[in-house]
Amino acid sequence: MITGAGSGIGAVVAHTLLQRGENLLLVARNAERGEELRAHYLGARVLVVDLGGDDMDSQLIAAGDFPDHIDSVVHAAGIVQLNPVVSMSAQEFQETLQVNLVAPAVLTRWALPGLRAARGSVIFVNSGAGITAHPNWGSYAASKAGLRALADSLRGEEGRNGVRVTSVFPGRTATPMQQAVRHQEGGDYDVESYLDPATVAAAIVQAIDLPRDATMPEIVLRPAGRQARG
Repeated sequence: MITGAGSGIGAVVAHTLLQRGENLLLVARNAERGEELRAHYLGARVLVVDLGGDDMDSQLIAAGDFPDHIDSVVHAAGIVQLNPVVSMSAQEFQETLQVNLVAPAVLTRWALPGLRAARGSVIFVNSGAGITAHPNWGSYAASKAGLRALADSLRGEEGRNGVRVTSVFPGRTATPMQQAVRHQEGGDYDVESYLDPATVAAAIVQAIDLPRDATMPEIVLRPAGRQARG
């Protein structure tokens, strides 16, 4: 199961797993997006759930049953809005927390029976902001710090059930989200300074494929050579 398969890191992970014959369950925010994903990932099942919606449980009930076995869940969807705390609205903060923290928690809860049956893996695509918060990143960094805490709790709770939990902390990555961030920052989008999404996706797939005698609690990735600003 993958969120954020429409672009960026999530898209590369989805393509990689599809090409090697995995059955995909992709989460789409609306029916139109769902049709786009079905056309792009032939054979994939699509679950239409608005991660920013107020009542995800009702949406998930309406969407139908989850698979009995789920080998992995990759949470790659996310939103970011830069603002200093003094300018941050309650709505902005709530929306960011909903998509980046509450939605992964709810989806994981629904997926846990299948994950336990498969002794599967949960991968949370976090951010360097989940480790260190910089000015103007308050709402996003808070959501990602919370996501790290969620992963830590889940790891302790589900390890006895054979479920592995990994947090991935990439630095700036060449994705549409990064383009939007650089626009908000008023800076240039310099692809050469950022991680390739394929590099982050490779680390995610490595965590999924890790032999059963080990687990990767956290993976931290930073651009090599020329360093990204921020």
